[in-house]
Amino acid sequence: MNNVRVGIIGMGNMGKHHAEYLLAGKVNRCELTAVCSTSPHKLESYKQKGVKIFSDGEEMIRSNEVDAVLIATPHYQHTSLGIAALKAGKHVMVEKPISAHKADAERLIAVSKEHPKLVFGAMFQLRTENRYVKIKKLITDGSLGEIVRFSWIVTDWFRTEAYYASGGWRATWRGEGGGVLINQCLHQLDMLQWLLGMPSKVRSFVQLGRFHNIEVEDQVTAYLEFPNNATGVFTASTGEAPGTNRFEIAGTMGKLVLENDKLSFTRNEVSMVEQSKTAKLGFQKPEVWNVDVPITTVPAQHATLMQNFVDAILDGAQLISPAEEGIHSIELANVMLYSGLIDQTVQMPMDSAAYECKLKQLIAESKIEKKVVEISSEDFTKSFTR
Repeated sequence: MNNVRVGIIGMGNMGKHHAEYLLAGKVNRCELTAVCSTSPHKLESYKQKGVKIFSDGEEMIRSNEVDAVLIATPHYQHTSLGIAALKAGKHVMVEKPISAHKADAERLIAVSKEHPKLVFGAMFQLRTENRYVKIKKLITDGSLGEIVRFSWIVTDWFRTEAYYASGGWRATWRGEGGGVLINQCLHQLDMLQWLLGMPSKVRSFVQLGRFHNIEVEDQVTAYLEFPNNATGVFTASTGEAPGTNRFEIAGTMGKLVLENDKLSFTRNEVSMVEQSKTAKLGFQKPEVWNVDVPITTVPAQHATLMQNFVDAILDGAQLISPAEEGIHSIELANVMLYSGLIDQTVQMPMDSAAYECKLKQLIAESKIEKKVVEISSEDFTKSFTR
């Protein structure tokens, strides 16, 4: 194979975005050969460009038109379509989240392990973002010392009632499986575990439909503890304006702050632990260096991950974002919601069966009736870099 034929399943905002850069030739050795949507009006323009159109995802998967599929459908379909594609011998790139909940993610990953020769990637494009790459380097090379605390306030996800009314699946237990955590915050939760690892316990407080006429969470504050006794707070909202996006990580050798597209590092001359043990005065802090870490924005992040996906298929390149790692962000989203719903601290790893049972209960008890109102097209790509 010299060229990878890709089909996109789901032509909403994200599917359309992926199609645009693929048709523009921004991914080498890759051709968009098919698109699929249950909405016929979303397909006509692609048909005119010579792209095969399908109304059924599994029909596309069974066809000979594609070598790989990019799944950009509502969340619950990610698992069933991913499993169908893998069993049909297709390489798979799945949009976030890889599944709607941890138990489904476990099922999808189990099937992927039965097909080790197939490339299975997840669209966590923030892993290509220079700011997070710099943070990871400062953590892994020991510059920050041992992590002791983090705080991430990400409340600049403001959404209107019109946004939630724009899709019948949005902000419902049955269609999305949650709200701000599983939809807006999955990339931040991926970064959280990618940089700091998984917590050992979580206690959260969630508010369902505080700011909107929805049944799922639109405001969350979660407290996390880690195996090394580090602690952290994660706060998210789609109702707060103007909102904040501030990520702060404290280690024994200093503090990192990412805010307003600036990354600053206040570096201790000596470890705070050493200073505490050896200083002769009661209030004497370590001397510090204040460093502004240069960061640049990577253009076409999604195309970068797709290029990596294609290179993995054709050349055996290592994936930047293996889909099996997507279970961690799903578990964090699930456990933060679950802890708030049952009003208890939850030990990690979370019991995926217990959460799935709770989610099924919420779906069964749902009384929401949504009236879908199509809204004018907006540029949503500004939300990609956070």
